[in-house]
Amino acid sequence: MTVTHGPARSFLIQTGPEVTINCYALGPAEASPVVILHGLAGSAREFIETARALPEFQTVLVELRGHGGSTTRPGDLSREAFVADVVRVTETVVSAPVTLVGQSMGGHTAMLVAAARPDLVSRLVLLESGAGGGNEAGNDRMGDYFRSWPLPFPDRAAARAFLGDAPLERAWVEDLEERPDGLWPRFEPDIMVATMNAMVPSRWDEWERITAPALVVYGEHGMFADGDRSEFCERGVDVQRVDLAGGSHDSHLDAFDSWIAALRGFLLP
Repeated sequence: MTVTHGPARSFLIQTGPEVTINCYALGPAEASPVVILHGLAGSAREFIETARALPEFQTVLVELRGHGGSTTRPGDLSREAFVADVVRVTETVVSAPVTLVGQSMGGHTAMLVAAARPDLVSRLVLLESGAGGGNEAGNDRMGDYFRSWPLPFPDRAAARAFLGDAPLERAWVEDLEERPDGLWPRFEPDIMVATMNAMVPSRWDEWERITAPALVVYGEHGMFADGDRSEFCERGVDVQRVDLAGGSHDSHLDAFDSWIAALRGFLLP
């Protein structure tokens, strides 16, 4: 598999008997590889602009199981299954080791990949991510929110009217899938809840054994408390921390310029 110049192109990787992972590739095939993992209920397409801001690299954007164009209802939603998918894509598509980038749930996945397969990861970038946590009651509330969407939306204007027009909501609207009866999200609420529940146990052991240089990025208005941010960075081995002024949990969308400056500063010191 080679990554070519030009616009993002999609391709599929079979990672198991019943699981197919959708990916997008950008950049020159001979360049150093970057693999990017999106967050929960997100899409690889959220990071196409990030990839375009890294023209010196070949970039592969992975849609994690249960999301986007990948298998919608995989039987296994364990953290280990997500890790295995990323390992399979990485070994199939690019020449390792890679710079592995992840946001939120994708960052948690990237962390576990770096711990499990240090030979595959030369550098690690975590945007608004941590060792794990939360609780099942809170996850159920998030699932209830997704279930409250009046689906299908008849058009994108109706989706914007319900969801709102903030950067994350715009990304959700843009990612809606057109079906004969209207527009649908490319994820399902119960799958999102199960995915979140698998991240409740903290994975400090994995984080503390990663020796690859790591950039940990937080949005000023992100989801992590100051103490949690400090503890996570202090317990890492080789960590640089950047806080993005004005950024949210989705700083790759609402603090894009600062996000790219931090990312490029780490990749091209």
